[in-house]
Amino acid sequence: MRKELEPLLTPWKIGNVEIKNRIVLTSMGGTDLFGWMEMNHFDKDGARFILEVAKNNCGLLLPGCQPVYNPMFGQWLYKNTKMFEDLKNWMPEFHKTGAKLFIQLTAGFGRSFTVSEMMEKLYNNKILRVLSKPVMDLDKITASASPSPNRWSDKLPSREMTKEEIEFFIQAFAKSAKLCKDAGVDGVEVHAVHEGYLLDQFTLKYVNKRTDEYGGSLENRYRFAIEIVKAIKKECGDDFPVSLRYSVVSKTKGFREGALPGEKYEEVGRDFDESIKAAKLLQEAGYDMLNCDNGTYDAWYWAHPPIYMPENCNLELVEKLKPYVDIPVVAAGRMTLEAGAKSVEQGKLDGVGFARNFLADPEWFTKVLNDEEQEIRPCILCHNGCFNMCHYKGVPNDQDLSDSLHLSRCAVNAEMMQWNKHYIEKTSNPKTVHIVGGGIGGMEAARVLKLRGHNPIIYEKSDVLGGTFIPASNESYKGKLRQLLTWYRYQMDKLQIEVRYNTEVKDIKEFNGEPVIIATGSKARILNVPGKEKMIEACDYLNGKEVGKTVAVIGGGLTGSEIAYELELQGKKPLIIEMKDDLIAQKGVCLANSSYLREYFAYKKVPVYLSTKLKEVKDGSIIVTNEKGEDIELQCDSVISSVGYISTPLVEKGKNTYLVGDCLQVGNLRSVIWRAYEVAMKI
Repeated sequence: MRKELEPLLTPWKIGNVEIKNRIVLTSMGGTDLFGWMEMNHFDKDGARFILEVAKNNCGLLLPGCQPVYNPMFGQWLYKNTKMFEDLKNWMPEFHKTGAKLFIQLTAGFGRSFTVSEMMEKLYNNKILRVLSKPVMDLDKITASASPSPNRWSDKLPSREMTKEEIEFFIQAFAKSAKLCKDAGVDGVEVHAVHEGYLLDQFTLKYVNKRTDEYGGSLENRYRFAIEIVKAIKKECGDDFPVSLRYSVVSKTKGFREGALPGEKYEEVGRDFDESIKAAKLLQEAGYDMLNCDNGTYDAWYWAHPPIYMPENCNLELVEKLKPYVDIPVVAAGRMTLEAGAKSVEQGKLDGVGFARNFLADPEWFTKVLNDEEQEIRPCILCHNGCFNMCHYKGVPNDQDLSDSLHLSRCAVNAEMMQWNKHYIEKTSNPKTVHIVGGGIGGMEAARVLKLRGHNPIIYEKSDVLGGTFIPASNESYKGKLRQLLTWYRYQMDKLQIEVRYNTEVKDIKEFNGEPVIIATGSKARILNVPGKEKMIEACDYLNGKEVGKTVAVIGGGLTGSEIAYELELQGKKPLIIEMKDDLIAQKGVCLANSSYLREYFAYKKVPVYLSTKLKEVKDGSIIVTNEKGEDIELQCDSVISSVGYISTPLVEKGKNTYLVGDCLQVGNLRSVIWRAYEVAMKI
């Protein structure tokens, strides 16, 4: 292990509980021990993940947040005593690792509850609302501090919680915490005065308009969270540690409007001055630790940082808060080991929080300890597998049901939380498998085939592995993607996979009937408009083709928006032309990612033309047609085309011939890797 990281190996205490090192697994939905959006039970997949991370030298582990009132089926957590018995039987195995476990208990989501189109229909149809109530009582689930708009939908607003409901929740926290303690759990974490969840909605002035003892003054707004910890301590004793998930600053300008890094704005939520007072109040009430970041669901990119956010984006404010409290503080949010170690060494931080890293590679910290960092499969902060709740104009959460019910899977690790579906099984019949195309799909297929005992051979028409992922990772802020590409190339060398460079396969008959995987990708779609030859294709720009000062980007999907973001970072003047009525109006792109880009363009005053079509490309300008049918001429020096891709399979799939990646269906990195893994399992 690098010497600069050694402070991370020092022990520390939360109350009377000693933690062996400073690495903290922070909670992620889907890693729950009692199930996620399903009937409560001891969840073997959640337990498997938690135990795997504990075995790999994590000091403190926080499983996914566990609602004390289950949104599905309306169960109170404390009433299912059988699963707490199962937990008690499992805890000795967990404790063999030397790690400590705090179960995170949540009051729920309030106005942040992720509403889908189906839920809108259930809520707004009186008959369906009554019929669905035993399974999903949306009126109760979405209730908040005061009447307020849902983060995802205009069709399902939140009503005000009653004081009777608040009391039920307080007692449910206490009873659930006692069952956790009796099961041998080391502590609990209350979720959360953080991220704009229900408890946080009570604390935030722009949401809480109550006039009773739970609204108005600072003491009243934080009363719900304070009464919870007092009830837990009364039930479990003062020695049982209670952490609080806490957002130092809300970073919020208003409903559905966040504040970007560096932006000057008026805070409508918790500012730093209030945070100092609140932290002291919460410590005095009995909380033993603050597990910190920033943001709300309205400023979601702080708590779920996409790749556009700076590394260690929340650290400065967490360090700034620490001198005002006497209890430990943890920081999370794109944390680096280097920054975390330095902060711990200087006494500015107690624990360093990581989450998605463990999905991409549960062994990553062990590899750091063993000086095997080149072996770490990196998280690329895409949210494609773990948290792809998607939102754009005109739709609530646009997410497949399978994704809603199965969070904490991973785009770059097909096995994560899918162990019954994706696993390495040694072959009893080794074969030579020919892979046409050395992009990510081809390399993933080769990796899995080799691990299974086959002999894969990659045929790559260029002199380098990576395919279209090379330009996709070229933008200045995409260092994590370049790390993933490096990891794949390293795996090819490590596994001694044969790669035939500068070899273009034109006819698979030369393989004499042996298995063939086609991974030839896709080609760019080109709009058939006058002057189309003057446009620069997106990949050509990303591969280094020069552009002028003012650049029109045709296509405001994720690729086009990221190109416009890169252009702005480089000091260019992009303008975006998009035929849909919103940017990044596509399934699978997490709201944390898409809202950052939309708000960034507004902040930087990047011209965005929605519901607008390209009509003609001229020298020094383009002609576009707006939704009224009016033609507009826009001046620009260069035009980049980013309007999608068309699959280009070398051959159609057939007997012993398999297609993976974009040559089968244009998708994202998750669809490429998962499909490649599945094909390699079949052979």
